[in-house]
Amino acid sequence: MGPTASGKTAVAARLAQSLPCEIISVDSAQVYKGMDIGTAKPEAALLEQAPHHLLDIIEPHESYSAARFRDDALALMREITERDRIPLLAGGTMLYFRALTEGLNELPEADPMIRLMIDTMAEEGGWPAVHARLKRVDPETAARLEPTDAQRIQRALEIYLITNQPMSVLLQKPKYVYFPYTPIRISLVPSDREVLHMRIARRFDAMLEAGLVEELRKLREEYALETEMPSMRCVGYRQAWEHLEGRIGLGELREQGVAATRQLAKRQLTWLRAMENVTEFDCLSEDLAEMVLEYVRRELEAQLVGG
Repeated sequence: MGPTASGKTAVAARLAQSLPCEIISVDSAQVYKGMDIGTAKPEAALLEQAPHHLLDIIEPHESYSAARFRDDALALMREITERDRIPLLAGGTMLYFRALTEGLNELPEADPMIRLMIDTMAEEGGWPAVHARLKRVDPETAARLEPTDAQRIQRALEIYLITNQPMSVLLQKPKYVYFPYTPIRISLVPSDREVLHMRIARRFDAMLEAGLVEELRKLREEYALETEMPSMRCVGYRQAWEHLEGRIGLGELREQGVAATRQLAKRQLTWLRAMENVTEFDCLSEDLAEMVLEYVRRELEAQLVGG
């Protein structure tokens, strides 16, 4: 686990090179076909050397969820272990890691008609007005959401309208957890946040140079995409969309994209700090991959000795 630009892919590839591992991607953006540049998807040469599961599994107009990830990952982990290999989960979507190891609360599936109704409310009065309505029925959830956080406001109000119970109440109910594995939890965190920020800026510049805007242009031609779709809320694509619409220039796209990626890294690090039983490595270390490999070897040997 680790924030964006911490080198997770390279470390995972090194582990897969030396250990009987199969990599499962834990990335809510890399599941989308055609979204390669903006999601920093592993390049073809690396995928040939170290194949990844759960890449390119849905179209950009479709949705994916933590619940579906949990089902997919558990099925893959069972298949991998049956091949006498080790599942290696690598990525930065911390919610997916938590859903996999700690389970999920029983929340209702999305209801297209109710979502349409909420979207209509937002079109008529704006998302702050929808947020105000959520505050009346679920003040606890509303208090931790920004009035402009359309995705989360919509989901919280949808849950209330389906169940007639606040999401904050449903989340307190006990979860059923099925995770028949002993995980070795590793996080890659920066000893110097500024250096990570520089990495993020360099990587975003490389994405722009590689054709992020053109990638999105082609996706919009191929699919009936809308800004509120989960795929188009991904960092980079959101800003590229604004640029294609003529609302921001290339310089602003770059500035906003880097800022949004930094915010993403900050949220990822907050998640990591809250996780227990995690061994941290400085992602800025020159010999990072070798250090992690040595640690994993020791942990695996200890598990074998312990039965």
